[in-house]
Amino acid sequence: MFVRIAITGGTGFVGGHLAVSVSRADHEVVLIARGVDQRPWAQEVSSLPNVSQFRAGLDDPDRLAEGFAGCDAVAHCAGINREIGPATYQSVHVDGTSNVVRAAERAGARRLSIVSFVRARPRSGSGYHDSKWVAEEIVRASDLEWTVLKPGMMYGRGDHMLDHLSKALLTFPVYIGMGDRRVRPLAIDDCVRVLQAALVDDRLARKTVPILGPTELSFDDAARQVARVLGKKRLFIRAPIAFHYLLALITEAAMTVPLVARAQVRILQEGLVEPVNAPDTLPDDLKPQVAFDEEAIRNGLPSRLERFGLSDLRLPSRARAGRT
Repeated sequence: MFVRIAITGGTGFVGGHLAVSVSRADHEVVLIARGVDQRPWAQEVSSLPNVSQFRAGLDDPDRLAEGFAGCDAVAHCAGINREIGPATYQSVHVDGTSNVVRAAERAGARRLSIVSFVRARPRSGSGYHDSKWVAEEIVRASDLEWTVLKPGMMYGRGDHMLDHLSKALLTFPVYIGMGDRRVRPLAIDDCVRVLQAALVDDRLARKTVPILGPTELSFDDAARQVARVLGKKRLFIRAPIAFHYLLALITEAAMTVPLVARAQVRILQEGLVEPVNAPDTLPDDLKPQVAFDEEAIRNGLPSRLERFGLSDLRLPSRARAGRT
């Protein structure tokens, strides 16, 4: 059966990999984005067969409905891990999701899947966690055949985890870790399989499912594995959580894509092995299969390994140029 799927955040990490998989299966994809993304990965995704782009922001339900017209399903993959100016957790995760749901219903789409977060819950003390939970509730209250996917830390080509870990390990002689903060890294291909099953195969309707990788380890040990793959011997030391929050505050202000964001510190502080408010389970054939090992790391590393440099900084001259 031929399916037409609209993807918000379609040139991002999750949305881009979903677009690749859906395109390869000879279905049609509409990438929903506010503007033209010039990053190499985004350009690669946009040039795939059966893929088109439609300009619409999450703040414009009428325009979103136009982009969703003729689509059987919508994958809501857009999200942020830090707030910048008008792009707040409220505006993106809450108001944006409400607009996506209303637009999908108006456009006559039948299915909608949202990528949330494994620890999303109300009254958590974290704007990221709380807003992701509210977004889930908006989707569950819709008239669509919805699926709420709650993944943990994901990795793969174009991710934040391996991209920034490799840059940090190539740039700095010391790695400052958090100690025994447990994670279950999830390969992006495993996440995409579940999304595609929901959107194309009509599975997991009205389910809220957690999805975590099969390998459990500390995040520091995950970084050690990446260092081994890169062939870099680094001194690993542990710092208190307060140091990591301070580092996040500094890098959010100083870097275009921060080394670490405060929401990410909070995520690691809690650990990523136990889902919250995810009552449904995946069927056996959809459970994650890719172990976090050296082969998976090699496959997920950027094709071009780089160190951090001046281009990663928010330089005043660049900021001025961006305003003209």
